[in-house]
Amino acid sequence: MPVSLLFEQVDVFSEQSFKGNAVAVVIGADDLTCQQMHDFAAWTQLSETTFLLKPNSPEAHYRVRIFTPLRELPFAGHPTLGSCHVWLNQSAGNADKEIVQECLAGLIRIRRNGACLAFSAPPLVRSGAVEDATLRQIESGLGLTPERILASQWVDNGPGWVAVLLASRDDVLAIRPDYTKLNGLNVGVVAPWQGTHADADVEVRAFMGEELNEDPVTGSLNASLAQWLISSGVMPDHYTVSQGTALGRRGRIKIEKLGSDIWVGGEVQPGMSGRVTF
Repeated sequence: MPVSLLFEQVDVFSEQSFKGNAVAVVIGADDLTCQQMHDFAAWTQLSETTFLLKPNSPEAHYRVRIFTPLRELPFAGHPTLGSCHVWLNQSAGNADKEIVQECLAGLIRIRRNGACLAFSAPPLVRSGAVEDATLRQIESGLGLTPERILASQWVDNGPGWVAVLLASRDDVLAIRPDYTKLNGLNVGVVAPWQGTHADADVEVRAFMGEELNEDPVTGSLNASLAQWLISSGVMPDHYTVSQGTALGRRGRIKIEKLGSDIWVGGEVQPGMSGRVTF
């Protein structure tokens, strides 16, 4: 028998509507099968679609499952904040308290500060030096010569991220990826802005080798990049990320290190709401 569920599509990590990264959030999805979730995520063709469920952990306020058009993810950043925004809209709970999301990666802490939501960066599942063969693959796939890569690091917190640091924002924006040469690698590229009137500190791009596209604004990548860049002294404890420029977006992500926690935040704008029939 068909079932009709509420859903919202919201725009994450932007102060302007339609300039961030969209996520579709299906509410009350406890009775859906994994195949139904996958089919809907493939149909939306968004970078991620999420499904809100009752938590299994007594510490969590809600549980979320996160799907790309191809697979389920243990964790992703903009779906986390978008899902939390929708849960807050639907919940009668106290929005001033710290919110705990349950997902395949475990329990994710989220806090609210005015119009901004921020999640605590999850631990890396892989870090360390990038192998020479992988670097050559990145250079080939992104059209980079070895001397243009100032540093590199595995920064994987679930989606498989490997990252490279370039010298300038212009270098980042000039990249034209060849996804066949990336051969499934998910690569993050970062470089500092220059100029006294810059409204961000770094420019980031996220090339999804598995999905063969560029993600507009990426919470998971920026969470793992922050752990690398702050610990290595490349960036201070507080900085602002610009992402999506090459795609005509205006994503802005606030990074803040407080104690041992790195918080990754931004605004969420409303988009569409309605019902979906399964």
